[in-house]
Amino acid sequence: MIWAALAETADKEGWPAARFLAALAEQEMVERSRRRFERHLEEARLPPGKTLDAFDFDAVPMVSKAQVQALAAGDAWLEKGANLLCFGPPGGGKSHLAAALGMALIEKGWRVLFTRTTISCKNSRSRAVISRSKQQSPNSTNITC
Repeated sequence: MIWAALAETADKEGWPAARFLAALAEQEMVERSRRRFERHLEEARLPPGKTLDAFDFDAVPMVSKAQVQALAAGDAWLEKGANLLCFGPPGGGKSHLAAALGMALIEKGWRVLFTRTTISCKNSRSRAVISRSKQQSPNSTNITC
């Protein structure tokens, strides 16, 4: 247990109680943050290995890396409750990009749900949707591909 190791270090080094409690609280916050990230990642159901670093922007020149980075920041557009639609032919990287954006948003503390909508597509185009429902918590985002 971490607290036992911290208590031992505090005893050996003669820490005042306030320093020990501060170190213990900091360790608890780090652990809670780690568990929250893992829980949000599991709940998101993102396909593995889909990150912005792994996305080949050169293979899809019509996708602006700068614009994707701005979307990954998740500030203005998510606060407004805006949606993001990605259209294109199969194999164009829509799902990868949506999953990578989802991962980036989870890293920033947003909750994400990744689902596919291939059944609901009416034509040969696939789509990826990132949206925020008003019924969800303020830091919750749906990603649909």
